[in-house]
Amino acid sequence: MKNFGIIGGGSIANLHADAIRDMKGGQLIAAFVRNPERAKIFAEKHGCEVYIKEEELLEDDRIDIVVIATASGVHLESTILAAKAGKHIICEKPLEVTPARVEQMIEVCEKQGVMLAGIFNRRFTPAVDYLKSAIERGRFGRLTLCDAYVKWYRDQAYYDSGAWRGTWELDGGGALMNQSIHSIDLLNYLAGDIKRLSASTTTLTHKNIEVEDTAVAILEFEHGGRGVIEGSTSCWSAEGLPAEIHISGEEGSVFLRDEVFRVWDFAEEAEEDAYIRENLMYSGEAAQGANDPKAINYMGHLRNFEDVVEALESGRPPKVTGAEGIKAIKIIDAIYQSSRNRGQWIDLAK
Repeated sequence: MKNFGIIGGGSIANLHADAIRDMKGGQLIAAFVRNPERAKIFAEKHGCEVYIKEEELLEDDRIDIVVIATASGVHLESTILAAKAGKHIICEKPLEVTPARVEQMIEVCEKQGVMLAGIFNRRFTPAVDYLKSAIERGRFGRLTLCDAYVKWYRDQAYYDSGAWRGTWELDGGGALMNQSIHSIDLLNYLAGDIKRLSASTTTLTHKNIEVEDTAVAILEFEHGGRGVIEGSTSCWSAEGLPAEIHISGEEGSVFLRDEVFRVWDFAEEAEEDAYIRENLMYSGEAAQGANDPKAINYMGHLRNFEDVVEALESGRPPKVTGAEGIKAIKIIDAIYQSSRNRGQWIDLAK
């Protein structure tokens, strides 16, 4: 049994606490919540000790793993403190707001001999496992078009709710870095590395933010296929539009709709196809977090946390290492570079 501590007291920290409560192999014993009123609420809700100073949490010898759930642009500082305190670290996405800051996180954790794991909860679903297996077994033949679509909506009140939201320094970006990063990670995880890209980003519907609320990118993959990334927080829908990953090849096409499939279609049938069509196809599920970030279930986080505990106990790396977590950030950083340079092609293979 591993003892968890959480740094942060906002909505994502509360979701983490719920996931830890129900996971196997871990329990929440303490949290750091700076605001005394929030600290009291958090303690009562989750039945754990709450510190109002970060160093007090890190001095708690009972804690094995620290989960960082604060504003993106301060993850590095908390990681340095936690690593030097000998704590293993699970950090909410994005690991940090630039590749250089993530590299510092990786370096300090390696130096201190502690594990750094990221949170990409959408990797930890049965549908993604089946899709990854189909790709690796060559069911698609040659991959041709591989795309990520995140047409979500956030109202102005969302960005106004925290001074850090919509800033380069603490949010690191907008619709891509904050919302679409899960789908960008999945696209890279499933379809493989991107060779180069050209992109355009803009801010269309929100005020007083520094970052993009609408973005598109054209992709060329290392395997020769092409694709696109579309990410936005300006696409209104009454019920919310799903995030989708489309993988197509010369012998098959699969469209992943959040955590289930909208299309599962191959030239040659396989043993798992009947099960997938019976159990993992879209049947009216609400979109996950499309309009409301609080409308995200914690099962992926739970599996993500369990993977870290299993990795620590077995001595293997976690599925989302620092090296894995930085990949999506590098893609997003390249998109921002391209946009600032009027769509210039950016080479990611360097």
